[in-house]
Amino acid sequence: PPRDRDQAIAVLRRAVDSRVDHIDTAQYYGPDVANELIREALHPYPDNLALVSKVGGRRDDKGAWLPDAEPDRLRAGIEDNLRTLGVERLAAVNLRVMGEDEPDQLFSDQLDAMIAARDDGLIGGIGLSNVSYEQLLHALERTDIACVQNPFNLVDRSSQAVLDECVARDIAFVPFFPLGSAFNEVNPVLSHHLIEQTASRLGYTPAQIALAWTLGVADNILLIPGTSSLAHLEENLAVADIDLDDETRRELTAVG
Repeated sequence: PPRDRDQAIAVLRRAVDSRVDHIDTAQYYGPDVANELIREALHPYPDNLALVSKVGGRRDDKGAWLPDAEPDRLRAGIEDNLRTLGVERLAAVNLRVMGEDEPDQLFSDQLDAMIAARDDGLIGGIGLSNVSYEQLLHALERTDIACVQNPFNLVDRSSQAVLDECVARDIAFVPFFPLGSAFNEVNPVLSHHLIEQTASRLGYTPAQIALAWTLGVADNILLIPGTSSLAHLEENLAVADIDLDDETRRELTAVG
């Protein structure tokens, strides 16, 4: 649970009041915390608010991330999200891929379950998370894909081929860890000397510079930076108004 529940509720409400219309969540965030907070803060939801969740993983009693990938478990996970969020349909649900990078029989069976959930009206669109280029192409042979959520930031461009394919096909790309992994002892993005220097020169925080660069990579980028306080929210929202000049953008792009 959040250290300050009242502030968490306030962040959600201020975000929606500030015209944020896409919230990324999952029943296993917390675990079993994020959806309840969203429902308490925002239900009944504005008509234009897209709630996007994910399935395919779970947490153990120590908080470790574990696969929960069998097709029937995906359907159960979608239903859990609907119940805890208090909705009959989600804008999209991401299939969180864990394990092999090649499309195998399990991946095909998972796609079947996601397609059935969409056709049954439980979700509006099918998303993929942590997916390889080969898996994305395989999925696109089977069905439309609404969004892809992969790691991508100034330092980590390992999903560049996936991003390029999404740009070509007009699929929303949602970078997770846009500020670097929270699990690293030293953050490779925020501690990078060029990002720190650029932030100091332009009068922004390193996080704002990193997010502004990411947002400007392509028109189909949707940012989902974690936001824990009202002040943090305002800093993140201000990124939309940061216009990096071409030379600065070229210098930052060279970091990767």
